[in-house]
Amino acid sequence: MTATEPHRPAEGHPAHAGNGHEGLDDAVLPFAVEALDVRGRVVRLGPALDTILRRHGYPEPVARLLGEATALTVLLGSSLKFEGRFQLQTKTDGPVSMIVVDFEAPDRIRATARFETEAVSALGAGPLATSALTGAGHLAMTIDQGPQGGRYQGVVALQGQSLEEAAHQYFRQSEQIPTEVRLAVALEVAGGEARYRAGGLLVQFLPQSTDRARLADLPPGDAPEGHRVDEPREDDAWTEARSLVGTVEDHELVDPAVSSARLLYRLFHERGVRVFESQSVVEQCRCSQERVLGMIRSFTAEERRDMVGEDGRIGITCEFCSRRYDVDPAEVEPTGQERPS
Repeated sequence: MTATEPHRPAEGHPAHAGNGHEGLDDAVLPFAVEALDVRGRVVRLGPALDTILRRHGYPEPVARLLGEATALTVLLGSSLKFEGRFQLQTKTDGPVSMIVVDFEAPDRIRATARFETEAVSALGAGPLATSALTGAGHLAMTIDQGPQGGRYQGVVALQGQSLEEAAHQYFRQSEQIPTEVRLAVALEVAGGEARYRAGGLLVQFLPQSTDRARLADLPPGDAPEGHRVDEPREDDAWTEARSLVGTVEDHELVDPAVSSARLLYRLFHERGVRVFESQSVVEQCRCSQERVLGMIRSFTAEERRDMVGEDGRIGITCEFCSRRYDVDPAEVEPTGQERPS
C-alpha cells in the first residue's frame, strides 16, 4: 500500500507569510521544498471535525484521540489520485477499543469510535497519553481502489506509542519512505462556545536517487551478540527538513490565525517552499437506504428475523452519522435464491 505523492516537478506557487485561501478550515494544502527534496501536506480541520465529534458527544479524551486519527487519515487519504477509499482503523484492548476513519476520494471524511464510558472516566481529567486510551492492539491502514482496482493494507502494532509514532513506524517498515508527521487537536473558545479543531503536517523525503532515501535497517533480532550493523548515514537535506519540522508547536497546527501557507513559510522560507492548489474536506457519511437494505439482505433469514423489533420493524442506526433507518422486513426479503440459515 502507498499513500504518497510521486516525486515530480512542482507547478505551484511560492508560499508567503500572508493569509489567503490557503488558511481555510477543512482543507488540505500540498507543498514541495525542492531544495530539500521534500514534499508534503498540511491539513486544517474545523467545522467538519467538530460536527463529527459533537454528534456523538464523545468525552474530551476520546474526542481528541479521534480528532488526531481524523487528521492523520486526511493527510494520507488526500494523496489518492483515483476514486477510491482510504481507511484507518484501530482495534485494541484499552478503554477506546476501536477507531474507524474513512476518507473517500476526493474529499469526504467520516469517523467513529467505540469506548467504555466508565473506563474512560476512571482515567481522570487532564491530558491523557494515547497508550492510556488504546492499550495494546493494532492499527490498520487500507486503500480500497473499488471494483476495478485492488485492495492494499498495512498493519502496525500499537504498543503504547502515539498515532504520530505509529505512522512513522508504518512508513519505516512498509513503505521505506523517510516521513515525519505532526498532529494536534484543540478546543477553540469563541463567542462563549467551544469547538474542536485539528491540524496535521506530513513531510516526506523523496529524492530522485533512491539511495539518498535509504533508512537504517530494523534491529536484527536473531543477530549474534556483539554483531555490528552498518547503518546508512542520513542525508543532510532530510536531517535539515526533520529538524525544521521538529520546531513546530501544537498551537501552530490549530491556530486559526496561522494559515497553512504562513506555517510553511515560517518553516521553509529560507529554502523556498511552493504550495499547490488547496483541496477541501467535507464531513459526509457513505450510508444510504440502499446500502442498509443490501447489508440486511446479506444476513440469513434467521438472523433477519432476530433483527425485527417489537414494533415489527428493523431499526438500524449508522455508527458514523447516527442516522436512523426504519426498515420494513418485507423490503429485505431476497428475490433470488435464499442463503441457507
